[in-house]
Amino acid sequence: MTGTVIRNTGSWYVVRTDNGQLFNCKVKGNFRLKGIRSTNPVAVGDIVDISPGADTAFITTIHDRHNYIIRKASNLSKQSHIIAANVDQAALVVTLRHPETNTTFIDRFLASAEAYSVPVLLVINKVDLLGEDDLQQLDALCQLYRNLGYACFPVSAIKSQLSTLNGALRDKTTLFSGNSGVGKSTLLNALIPGIGVKTAEISTSHDTGMHTTTFSEMYDLPDSNGAIIDTPGIKGFGTFDIEPEEVSHYFREIFSLSQSCRFGNCTHTHEPGCAVLAALEQGKIAASRYQSYLSMMQDKDDGKYRAAF
Repeated sequence: MTGTVIRNTGSWYVVRTDNGQLFNCKVKGNFRLKGIRSTNPVAVGDIVDISPGADTAFITTIHDRHNYIIRKASNLSKQSHIIAANVDQAALVVTLRHPETNTTFIDRFLASAEAYSVPVLLVINKVDLLGEDDLQQLDALCQLYRNLGYACFPVSAIKSQLSTLNGALRDKTTLFSGNSGVGKSTLLNALIPGIGVKTAEISTSHDTGMHTTTFSEMYDLPDSNGAIIDTPGIKGFGTFDIEPEEVSHYFREIFSLSQSCRFGNCTHTHEPGCAVLAALEQGKIAASRYQSYLSMMQDKDDGKYRAAF
């Protein structure tokens, strides 16, 4: 039988077959003998074949993925963690306050999604908490990323100001990701009434979020053929399996300008005739984006990663 993985608890998987049946499954051990250097060889969104048994079904085959989002595993630096597979898009949920999402985190996520052909929506939550100065920062952030071609959705999950975002999610399978504390769970409860995803207050002393989602799960959107894949909050986004010479390909403005560099192998860090450095000096590239680019360039220098598959 063939089905879709809709929940991953780390040791068990729930698979929904094409006729709607649900099976609790385990993974056959031989998956870990095929050189898959991942903490989770099966991810929510995977299409799999299963073999039902007397008490437990087993996942026997993982079908080829048309895309996925991957990051460096948080506790095993030389392994990857597949966040989700076979998605139409990803929604990166961020906040300007309580807590503040670092732009480097945003850019790393966007570049990694670009590398694996996943469109991204930038969802800025908790806009109801923003003061006048914060609203100017919100406008600047939206302008920066919209100019790069990323759709931005300022929302308030607590006040259910979600109509525009709802339209963007309709009939699509969307991965929801972001730091802990940005309100992903509150957002899901507002988008899909009745699912009862657990929420928690953020730490008042450190202004950081606490994990409320402990495993990944797919939820069907009401009145739509779409679905949302909810994932645990993440503190950082370590890139995986991206060579230094490829990093510029995943920063849209840098890749576009690089065509005018004097040297074809320009790293955009020191070379004469670099169109990217010239644009940076002229204010045509955001300094925050360039710093994120440099940060990703340094990942490989740290010797952290090996090939994903």
